[in-house]
Amino acid sequence: MPSLTEDLRFRGVIHQITDEAILPRLDSGGVTAYIGFDPTARSLHIGSLLQLVTLRRLQLAGNRPIVLAGGGTGLIGDPGGRTEERKLLSEAELAGNIAGVREQLARFLDFSSGAGSTTAVLVDNAAWLTTIPLTDFLREVGKHFTVNQMIAKESVRSRLDRVDGGISYTEFSYMLLQAYDFYRLHVDFGCDLQLGGSDQWGNITLAVEYVRKMTGDQAFGITTPLLTKSDGTKLGKSTLTNEHVWLDRAMTSPYQLYQFFVNLEDSTVGTMLRALTFLGHDEIQDLEARAASAPAERAAQRRLAYELVCFVHSETDAQAAAAASGALFDDSLFELAAATLDRVTEFVPSASFDRVTLEATPVVELLAESGLCTSLSDARRAVDQGGIYVNNERVADGAGELSGFNALQGRYYVVRRGKKNIFIAVVR
Repeated sequence: MPSLTEDLRFRGVIHQITDEAILPRLDSGGVTAYIGFDPTARSLHIGSLLQLVTLRRLQLAGNRPIVLAGGGTGLIGDPGGRTEERKLLSEAELAGNIAGVREQLARFLDFSSGAGSTTAVLVDNAAWLTTIPLTDFLREVGKHFTVNQMIAKESVRSRLDRVDGGISYTEFSYMLLQAYDFYRLHVDFGCDLQLGGSDQWGNITLAVEYVRKMTGDQAFGITTPLLTKSDGTKLGKSTLTNEHVWLDRAMTSPYQLYQFFVNLEDSTVGTMLRALTFLGHDEIQDLEARAASAPAERAAQRRLAYELVCFVHSETDAQAAAAASGALFDDSLFELAAATLDRVTEFVPSASFDRVTLEATPVVELLAESGLCTSLSDARRAVDQGGIYVNNERVADGAGELSGFNALQGRYYVVRRGKKNIFIAVVR
């Protein structure tokens, strides 16, 4: 059985570390560690998965995780990883977002008293950041750092170097707020370790230094790599819409989440299996070998997708998503029973129509209305490029009506763009 450190290194999730002395302590358990999430939306997205999975690994190894909800820092906005100023959210918006995120977190970490000394804790930094007077904050935090230190951080320097923009004092102050967060968590909860993505390295090192200056104690920081697809797009972005893939089932269905991972490139699936699943080392290496020797099987992608839908939602959802995925892309689509097709519509975008209206609708109009295409012109281009299918039959004339295709079970039309984007139109 590998130690926690050995496991983390195998999975490639330790990117930077302030002092490796923290690693044997994590192996032994008893360390309190935190990760902060600014609630910029009412759901976390899969770009947050690596942090959530890492916290869960630490908890399973006997350490106590703290999730810091940024009710205070969310009012400001982190400049890290961005090229422009964030839109400021109201306190009411942040409160609603925190409520949504809080509900999600209980699925990933154990907040129950039964977890004993490893019971997860959720803290909102608005408790101190919105109550400390400005002059006290400047005296207690600001005086410990120079502007030279702050502008040397990559998250700030990259913004200052842009000729078409800059950084406001609001976002410039973010790293001081994060430093104060770590100090409060260290004093109030005995937290010694802050984790975050590699784009947080500058903020984390500043916070570690602030804890040392204020208390004389040693604090630690670890960053994880930013997971990206082969085209450099951050994990969590949909190629088609450039929107996040969310962990809220109402925003991204279990089927859509499954499809996102099923369609990952072979070059990245091994990295994702290691970083995001709890599968054993031997099984991961076997899946990596299969991905290299038989890429058409997509065995590694299917296992990755199944494991992550289980983690984010449930095993029942994963089973249903896998079954739906197989049914929609199988050559025997016309053999599917009506009950199976009804079940599939629970996991993919779909809508019902009266028969006359639906079957008289040109395919390009349905593509635009369903969201598979952004406009009629986009729909026409997709058809001309040969990328549109109705019930697995390629569409040659987008102006043609849906009645030109045979309906599944007399009432289902599976409209597909490319290999993975689907909409099902159902006759009422």
